Amino acid sequence: MPKLFRVILPVTDIDLAERFYSHLLGMPGKRVSAGRHYFDCEGTILACFDPKADGDLTVAKPNPDHIYIAVSDLQTSYARAIAVGCQWIESEIKSRPWGETSFYARDPFGNPICLVDEKTVFTG
Repeated sequence: MPKLFRVILPVTDIDLAERFYSHLLGMPGKRVSAGRHYFDCEGTILACFDPKADGDLTVAKPNPDHIYIAVSDLQTSYARAIAVGCQWIESEIKSRPWGETSFYARDPFGNPICLVDEKTVFTG
């Protein structure tokens, strides 16, 4: 059976990405190279990747669609997201038609993210 083990978040400033996601997720993560900082989200690595800092010639471009992160305390995550400086964030936490309670945002690099109350995660 396949297992998703890493998701790449392209960033243009690895130090800012470390500060942003450490605060948002409430954990420090781990720098694994000059341009990569990993956050272990229960077995799937959320990998902030700054190609320039890693010596690559490619330019980081935001992901085209959302990455969904389940959290145990959505209200605290929402407060952290406001405090840490999202590029954009929904005006409030919402209950979705499919049953999830969540909020959508964009990180400082334009990556679309969604934080979801873990008790309401819908997997189909």
